[in-house]
Formats: sequence, structure tokens, C-alpha cells
Amino acid sequence: MSSSSVRVRAADSTSFLVLNACTRLLGAVYSNISTVLIYAFIFVWDLVLAILNLVLPDKRVGEVVPLGRGGIWPAYQPPRLDQEKSDSRCSCPALNTLANHGLLPRDGRRITFKQLSTVIRHSFNFGPTFCFFVPWFAANILGRSYWSDSFDLSDLDVHNGIEHDASLTRDDTYHSPNQGRPAAHLIEFLFSHASGAPNSEFPSAPTLTASDLSETLGKRRVNARAKNSQFSLSTFHKMFASSNAATMVHMFGGSLPDLRTFLLEERLPLGWETKCRRRFGLTFAEFNGTVLKIEMGIHENHDVMMWRLGKTPKNIETRTASSDGGGPADSGAFATKKDS
Repeated sequence: MSSSSVRVRAADSTSFLVLNACTRLLGAVYSNISTVLIYAFIFVWDLVLAILNLVLPDKRVGEVVPLGRGGIWPAYQPPRLDQEKSDSRCSCPALNTLANHGLLPRDGRRITFKQLSTVIRHSFNFGPTFCFFVPWFAANILGRSYWSDSFDLSDLDVHNGIEHDASLTRDDTYHSPNQGRPAAHLIEFLFSHASGAPNSEFPSAPTLTASDLSETLGKRRVNARAKNSQFSLSTFHKMFASSNAATMVHMFGGSLPDLRTFLLEERLPLGWETKCRRRFGLTFAEFNGTVLKIEMGIHENHDVMMWRLGKTPKNIETRTASSDGGGPADSGAFATKKDS
């Protein structure tokens, strides 16, 4: 081979590398710019909706959402989890519930992100900004297109994507890799903290308040950190956990009977309707106020100190086994005091 041919091939190789690098760089720049524009658009859109919600009347009871209108929901079918071809489920009780009622595909598979936006809007009355952003964000985590791709529910359980440690309804992945099953002992632990005044619908049952959720989340984080040698919880996931908790206030009014059915069975009670009756649904502007209240009310350092001094309230421990056969000893529902 002549020296001139070698030089030509080397030049072609260099040109290819430069072109490939430029293409990747331009793609990254475009992606970053489009992401910033989407965030800006959502912020402005959400602000407009929040203002409209303040000046327009709420929807009437019984007519809040088109799906489940008047509290009549499609038939519930428990998921097939122990068969050769199991249904796909994830760590999110709301999405599992929608699949159990057939509002999403009952097998939890091949769900488009755009379909998810529509269903959560028409079932829970989240605002359109929320209903776009959350599926769009999930698509980005999975490296897929919101506009054209689909997913199975179990795909969402990429650890530290949307799924995270110290959940109120799931054991940590370290202890329970199958995140599709509720952890009954953690849910009962949550319910044991309800201190709010009963509502008119269930006059004998206390309700969960934002303060109750803060207290439970704080204890859960302390205990999960002590029991899980691979524990991690970023600031983002702390806020995400408080967001999940806030839905119990906004959508369920903290009602224990309704939440018991929703969290343990992943079913919507007959006659249930979301408590959020805003004309344009629950906006980030309103929702984030509750999220911040819950997160700011969590005092992990104080809880750690009380725990190490042996002054954690006795009722923190629950002996109810989880649905996977585990319990407090192996899941972090309660951490025994370390030796000093």
C-alpha cells in the first residue's frame, strides 16, 4: 500500500471521528436546550392554571373526573403475579391500581407515555402540567421518547430512577427486589401515625396529616439507613418521596379507610372520587406547597438522636409481616438501638 493511500485513510478516519464528535456535541446541546424550554413552558403553563383555579369554581362532587364518574370504576381484578406469564407491576400504588381496574392495560405492559398522561389526568384530576411532566420525566430516565415509545410498569423500578429507598409502601430493593408487591407492615406502620380529625365520611377513623407523613418518613429513613448497607437517598429522591406522600393528602384527604384499600389492595374503593376538585386539576404550584411542608417537617437528625438514646416511641415497632414474608427485622421498619 502506498504512503499516499495510508495518508488518505488516516485523514478519512480523523474526519469521521471529528464528525462523530461534532454530531454528539450538537445532539447534547439540542437536548439541553429543549429540556430547558420544556421546563420553562411547564412553569409558565402551570402558573396560568394555578391562577385560573383560584378564580374559577371547583368541579361539582360526582363530576370531577370522566373515568370513575360518580365513583363507579371499572371492575377490579387482582394482578397475576405468581403465574408463568405474570402481570407487570411496579413500586407505584397509583399506577398498579389503574392497571388493576383496566384503566391502563391489565397486564401492565406496552403502555405509551402519552396514554399514561391521559389516564392519570382523567382518574385523579392532576393538572395537565403534572400529567405531562411525570411521564415525560420517566421516559427520559428510561432513555425513551415520550412521544412514540412505550413501557412496562416494572421498567419504572430502575433503582434510584423513580423507585427509591425508604419508601412508605415498599421495602428497600436491597431487601425485596420485587417492588411490585406492597409491604403491608410498612403501610400499617404509616397508618399507626394518623392523628388528624376524622372526616364526615368516616367519623370514627383518624386521618393522616402532613405532619404525620413527615414523622413517618423521618423514622422510615433513619431505620432504612440503619438496616440497608446499600442505602442511598438523594435530595431529589427525598423530594420525590414527599411528593408521593402529598398525594395521600390531596387525593385522599388522609382518609384511612380509603387509603387502606388503595395502598394494601391497590384498588379504588367503590364510590371513591378524588378529593381534588380544582377546575384545571392539581397544579405543581399548589402541590409543591404540601410537598415542601412535608419535607421541611422531617427531622432525621433529631430522630437519629432519639433512636440512639433509646427514646424512640415504643409504638414505632410493628410485627406485621410483609407480603413477601419479611418483617421489621429484615426490612428496616424498625431498627434496634445500636450498641454505644
